[in-house]
Amino acid sequence: RFRNVTGVQTCALPISLHVETLQKDFTIHYLPGAPAERTAFLAPLADKVRFLQTTGFNGADAALINALPKLEIIACIGVGVDAIDLKAAKARGVAVTNTPEVLNDCVADLAMGLMIGASRRLAFADRYVRSGEWAKKGAMPVTSRVTGKRLGIIGLGKIGKEIATRAKGFRMEIGYHGRNKQPDAPYKFFDDAAKLAAESDFIVVICPGGEATRHIVNEKVMRALGPKGILINVSRGSTVDEAALIKTLKEGALGGAALDVFAQEPTAAPELSAMDNVILAPHVGSATVETRIDMGNLAIANLVAHMQSKKLLTPVI
Repeated sequence: RFRNVTGVQTCALPISLHVETLQKDFTIHYLPGAPAERTAFLAPLADKVRFLQTTGFNGADAALINALPKLEIIACIGVGVDAIDLKAAKARGVAVTNTPEVLNDCVADLAMGLMIGASRRLAFADRYVRSGEWAKKGAMPVTSRVTGKRLGIIGLGKIGKEIATRAKGFRMEIGYHGRNKQPDAPYKFFDDAAKLAAESDFIVVICPGGEATRHIVNEKVMRALGPKGILINVSRGSTVDEAALIKTLKEGALGGAALDVFAQEPTAAPELSAMDNVILAPHVGSATVETRIDMGNLAIANLVAHMQSKKLLTPVI
């Protein structure tokens, strides 16, 4: 439909349906991963590229945005847009869209899975069986239940509310911290993250990334959560002070952690990898076939709407 419209993708899409749709409807070029190769790659395309399709992980910095003078829209597959230079996009009049709502359930499901996994030490239990330690040493040490415990949620947005809904099924007592108290939320509000942590057995971090929330979970929060507390992060690596996390875990000042995001992705700090009371996942909050199909469909629908001069479905700017 839009073969005369040229776009650039920052990475290959995992769903073949989306690859086929974009290749059929648009003229697509794939951005090289190495920054040194990008200048030569973009030179003959710069005056043709009207859209950029990226992900929350890859983003789009000011250099890339400004290297495309005809750029009109950046369609991001993902909710978080902290890796996109929104200031540069706005200055250029470039629209930015993301894919909210469609991934709420999968991220909330993972948060609960990580909570249970960390509390019951399922990753350790799996290794305990596979290594033969069960046969050699007998039953593994007992763990802690989730049902009836206190859950603190940092960021009671759409996904935070889905996590709370699931937690209610475990008869958990729920509190939250955010920029503002939400009048309609039936949970206890805390104006300070450390105060929330002090009254929680689990903390789930699900606030947006960016400078406003950088290290919102700091050493004070971790120590308030305490030696039996467990921290779950399904937001962005920047929201947790990773050095403080390692320190408090090593000291036993924090009971455990379950992390889907890290400060320096796609790697995790070696210290975290070595700890038996930490569960690590490779940023897979939305990584189910069903959700990724919905996310890709929404990103493409935004591109189509823009090219047809229609209202964007999920605009950021």
